[in-house]
Amino acid sequence: MAREDRFGLDWSDDELDFIIADYFAMLRFELDGVHYNKSEHRRSLVERIGRTEGSVERKHQNISAVLIELALPIISGYKPLPNFQKSIIEAIDRYLTRNPGDLIPEPAARGFDEASSLFVEKPPVLQIASHRDKELVRLVRKFDPVERDLRNKSLGKAGEELIFAFERQYLIAHDRADLARKVRWVSQEDGDGAGYDIHSFNHNGSERLIEVKTTNGLQTTPFYLTRNELSFSNERPKEFRICRLYDFSRKPKLFELAPPIEKFVRLEPLSFSASFD
Repeated sequence: MAREDRFGLDWSDDELDFIIADYFAMLRFELDGVHYNKSEHRRSLVERIGRTEGSVERKHQNISAVLIELALPIISGYKPLPNFQKSIIEAIDRYLTRNPGDLIPEPAARGFDEASSLFVEKPPVLQIASHRDKELVRLVRKFDPVERDLRNKSLGKAGEELIFAFERQYLIAHDRADLARKVRWVSQEDGDGAGYDIHSFNHNGSERLIEVKTTNGLQTTPFYLTRNELSFSNERPKEFRICRLYDFSRKPKLFELAPPIEKFVRLEPLSFSASFD
C-alpha cells in the first residue's frame, strides 16, 4: 500500500528506474495494438514502490514531457507535465542507454487505404527559441532525434511509401488516373541524390517534386535537410515541396513546406566538409 510518510520525499533512483521501465512496457503495448490496463499498472506501482496513485500519475506525465523532447511517442492520456526534476532526466538517460531499441520503434505497415485518411494541415508557426534546461539539452544531444530519424531507414521508407500512395490516391480522386499511373517513387527506383523522393503531379498536370521527412515525434520535431535538397528547393521552387509526416508510430499527420524553406524553419549547419586544399 502507498505510505503517506513518503509524501514530499524525492523519488529514489530505484523507484524512477522501475516506473520508467513500466512506462515503456505500456508504451510498447499501445504501439503494438495490444490491450492493457493502465489502472492495473498504476496500482501495481503503488504496491511496489509505496507512492500514492496521484504521485505515480504525475511521474508518468513527467516521463511524457521528457519523451516529447526526445521526439519519442508517449502513452495516450498521460498529458506532459514539464515541471520535472533533474533526476528523471538522468533516469531516462539510464533506461535508453540500456535499451537503445526503444529509441527506434519499428514503423507499422501503412497501406493504400490509410493514405486516404491523411489531409494536408497548416505548417507550424516559427517560434522564438526558448530557454531549455542544460541537462535536458544534453540528453537531447545524446539521443539526437534529428540524427535518429535520418538513420532510421525503415521509418524513412515507410513514410515515403505512405506519401507515394497518398499522391496516387489524390489524383485518382480528382479523375486523373492517367497521372496517378505516372507517379514515381524516385528514391526507390533511381536511388538517393535527385534532391527529392517522389515525382508526382497536381490534378492540372503540373509537377510536384516531393521530399518526404518522417518522424515519430511532434509537429515541431526538427528534421535534417541536405545541402542538395536545399539547393534543389531553390532551383525548382514552384514544384518542390517538403511533406512532413509526424506522429508516424501512432496516427500519421501531414503538412507541407514550400520554398523558401527558411520562411518556416531555422536552418543551422550540422556538419562540415574538412579538406586539405
